[in-house]
Amino acid sequence: MGTLAIRSRWLSLALLVLVAACGAPVVPARVAAAAGEWRTFQGSWTASGTRTSLDLASDRRASIVQMNGSLLLDSERTLGIGFRAEFLGFSDSQTGMVGRAVWTDERGDRVVSELKGDWVGTGNHITATFLGGTGRYAGITGEYDFQWQYVLVSDDGSSVSGRTSGFKGRARLGDGAR
Repeated sequence: MGTLAIRSRWLSLALLVLVAACGAPVVPARVAAAAGEWRTFQGSWTASGTRTSLDLASDRRASIVQMNGSLLLDSERTLGIGFRAEFLGFSDSQTGMVGRAVWTDERGDRVVSELKGDWVGTGNHITATFLGGTGRYAGITGEYDFQWQYVLVSDDGSSVSGRTSGFKGRARLGDGAR
């Protein structure tokens, strides 16, 4: 064989190795969890809405907050990826916050949770417990927590928007899981 033929074969082999190495990246598949198995998750929740406040004293305020937004989860054994998230809560600057949230997925199935914590303000810690759900989330149990951060507040305080920091939790699906 001539030098040109040897070089041509080496070049062909080098191109073949290069093409194989430049193939599509391997993306780990999401692992499906069976009903009753714990699923851990983390994510982010952004929302905007209204706040109605009542000054109770010079150092005390009560507020009703209603917000809507999006919740995105990221984990291997996830509940889902994206939800429309709605929140309604009552906050007292001295006694704390209680509220309810409903997450609705792309199928219309819902997750309902109870939230408690410090009054709703930037940096305050909120914990939540799942109360149940519909469809594939029927019988869900578990909890999640986060810190709230207001991003924008109107001059009069009635329009608000914000996001979570450190959003994480775990859930166990009931027999409705598919």
